[in-house]
Amino acid sequence: MDGVPCLRVSQCHAQHFRRSLESSGAVDLTLCLLKETDGTVLLPILPSCLSQLDLQSLRSKVAADSYCEIVWSQSKKRRGKTGGSKLEKILQPLMESHGETWTEELRRDLPRSFQRHGDLVLLGDGCFSLPQWRKMEQQLWSAVATGLGAERLAKMSRISKDGFRSPVVTMLLGERSWVKHVDNGITYEFDVTKCMFSIGNITEKLRVAGFDCRGETVVDLYAGIGYFTLPFLVHAGASHVHACEWNPDAIEALQKNLEANGVSECCTIHRGDNRQLQLCDIADRVNLGLIPSSEDGWPVACRLLKRKTGGILHIHQNVTSPLPNTTASPAVNDATQRVSGKKANREVWQAWADDAANRITCLLRDITGVSWTTNIQHIERVKSYAPHVHHVVLDLDCRPS
Repeated sequence: MDGVPCLRVSQCHAQHFRRSLESSGAVDLTLCLLKETDGTVLLPILPSCLSQLDLQSLRSKVAADSYCEIVWSQSKKRRGKTGGSKLEKILQPLMESHGETWTEELRRDLPRSFQRHGDLVLLGDGCFSLPQWRKMEQQLWSAVATGLGAERLAKMSRISKDGFRSPVVTMLLGERSWVKHVDNGITYEFDVTKCMFSIGNITEKLRVAGFDCRGETVVDLYAGIGYFTLPFLVHAGASHVHACEWNPDAIEALQKNLEANGVSECCTIHRGDNRQLQLCDIADRVNLGLIPSSEDGWPVACRLLKRKTGGILHIHQNVTSPLPNTTASPAVNDATQRVSGKKANREVWQAWADDAANRITCLLRDITGVSWTTNIQHIERVKSYAPHVHHVVLDLDCRPS
């Protein structure tokens, strides 16, 4: 298998992550790290160590606001650089057999990272874009599958604007589009052409898995295929989860996943728009896992909290940080800029959290007719969604006064 697991990290934290991984013997020292065009670095991981990686603990060791996720990549050996990757060795003679000269441009058009779901590899949009590839048609995808150690291939082009954030995915090789992905001991099954699987959310799923929810009723307002519903049930020990979802394809996958993990009896699925949800006064905890914003669900979440005891809201949001002012202080070095940038980010996240807490307090008072106290328990950075845009989660404790 040529594709290897890698830890994708921000460039500014790459050396710290590398040292931490090397100390635990998890780095594949025979492979080169890769610098991506988006400012991230891929650190090759030994496959035998992959299941033992605790990304949440690793991230906390490096920096509280650091970012990391697992991807699969075409890493190259440290020695013998002229040999190229296995995929390149397969595709070069195939291309030449169709009368085309192998060029550096073609080499750069090969996939550098991808997602692996069992025997299916999901390619990103930024590969095999040159017209020369079209000459090979189905021969190309059979060769790529061989090079990546896959039986099925698919390629994502974009996210649709259908209201469900459905992926636009084309099956390139193979007809079956259902896949199985095991994450932190939880089995997720889904149709790769109809549902997304966000590997970048692994740190938040691990954090949820570490909660103590024994005896609690949890409402997951945006359940999807069970990204957070399942960790709440399987690891956090919630007594019951009400899972709200309006995408019928995601609901089909959610039902399969609840059964596959043996927790279907502990979950009630509510189909349709959660703003029409009739439940109220039942939740110890409400998860609002929608980005870029879950604000439409805030009034619903406030109605759901138990009136006598209150509970905790986990509010997801994409928060935009200010652009760094590089012209005002030209003498400031890179390290100082990074420190000031992190401080600015935290200040923006705190300001957003303070505003959210105040608005939730007002909503709770208006809905219940009594005063409430809200306290910010924690602000968690999940990942970078775009340059200067961070996916963060606010843990807000809400109690009737």
